[in-house]
Amino acid sequence: MYRAAAMCAAAPGGGGRAARRLGAARAGGRVPSAAPRYSRRTRRVPIAYEAEPRPESPGPTWEPENWRQQLERIREMRRHRDAPVDEMGVDKCYDTSAPPQNKVKYIKQTTAILKQNYGGDIPSTVEELVKLPGVGPKMAHLAMNIAWNSVSGIAVDTHVHRITNRLKWVKKETRYPEETRVALEDWLPRDLWREINWLLVGFGQQTCLPVNPRCKECLNQDICPAAKRF
Repeated sequence: MYRAAAMCAAAPGGGGRAARRLGAARAGGRVPSAAPRYSRRTRRVPIAYEAEPRPESPGPTWEPENWRQQLERIREMRRHRDAPVDEMGVDKCYDTSAPPQNKVKYIKQTTAILKQNYGGDIPSTVEELVKLPGVGPKMAHLAMNIAWNSVSGIAVDTHVHRITNRLKWVKKETRYPEETRVALEDWLPRDLWREINWLLVGFGQQTCLPVNPRCKECLNQDICPAAKRF
């Protein structure tokens, strides 16, 4: 999913403000690395393009137990910013699991689309971004955040999906990242949406691993619902 957006900044013929900001962010290592490709079955889940304001609730909304304490501890574990996601630049921000011929195809197609339809810049809405070859919801929300300084939604990749399910930050277990995004946005304060991807991707790379998570090193081991399973 990163391969198409990475080309936005490198498209021949220049590029607009948003494309340059996106490229600069990638070169500086501020954009999460590509996660393993999801099954095509994820496309069955409808994509909500822009987050809608939540209506006022007559009573207290649901929220996970201990989530604020868990979040603060994850921030502490990530304070050194030394995970792979913090060091990767544009040369590493492509999906290594994708066939090489697809990368080339997507880059060529996306470059042509951007030059013809957007003057070398990138689209300014999630709906338009996900129409670009190889770009999914995660990359679209990241692009909106970095390139347009707009928080359109939470960027959920395999790390965010896994960790939020382990922490029980969703009312019921979710199967797909897009389901997880909708579940998180239903309760998580909007002012936290911007940092969640960065925090949890690095945390997932260093501590809350997919296999054999390092629970003994985790500051949340005493309040993590999943810690007892490992």
